[in-house]
Amino acid sequence: MVSKSQIKLITSLEQKKARTKNKLFIVEGIKGITEILTSNYKLDSLYTTEEIFDVPASKTNLIKEADLKKISRLKTPQTAVALFKVPEVKTPDLNGLIIALDGVRDPGNLGTIIRLCDWFGVKTLLCSKDTVDCYNPKVVQASMGSITRVRVVYLDLSQVIKDNPEIPVMGTFLEGENLYEANFPSSGILVLGNEANGISRELERLVSRKLNIPQFGDSQNTESLNVATATAVILGEFRRRENY
Repeated sequence: MVSKSQIKLITSLEQKKARTKNKLFIVEGIKGITEILTSNYKLDSLYTTEEIFDVPASKTNLIKEADLKKISRLKTPQTAVALFKVPEVKTPDLNGLIIALDGVRDPGNLGTIIRLCDWFGVKTLLCSKDTVDCYNPKVVQASMGSITRVRVVYLDLSQVIKDNPEIPVMGTFLEGENLYEANFPSSGILVLGNEANGISRELERLVSRKLNIPQFGDSQNTESLNVATATAVILGEFRRRENY
């Protein structure tokens, strides 16, 4: 059985304010929970309808499906819900290729970008303070465990760039150089902007190389690419050049 206080805590973690206050975030489903259990993240508590996880009994709550529905945010609950402790904020590693997100608001986009960073070997993801929280349940779900392998740091992007003038700064723009023809460094900060408005004017002034993903379709009527899709295309091109 899940107590009223437990239900209140778990459901409150949908909100960033509650996650910040309690220093906890929620993960649902066997696959997602298993991924994070194998990382350095610390389990706070587990609520499951089946004894399928190798975790201490003191942290396990065996519950009924009716109780699972009370704490799950999914229409079809997935066997288990776990609460993990939010790790301490880490100092960003500014070596190699770094992705920086300026005001990305969609949880699915951020989760996918975290997964892409993991896939393409990008260890640091810088986020502006108005980018969606990486411990939002939808972000965690979309990242598919990659949240544990990519260092996500929230800070003032402009200040970071100003404090590190030796690091090349690239950005994606509609009027930039053709990605497939431009010469650009294999390391540095690559800035991607908000889904609706792109990179802010403040950051645009600090970008030394503007890159564009050219359109190849006949109509040329597509306004822009989804930010996660653009990230995938650019990271793929960066890594291709490293290997050829």
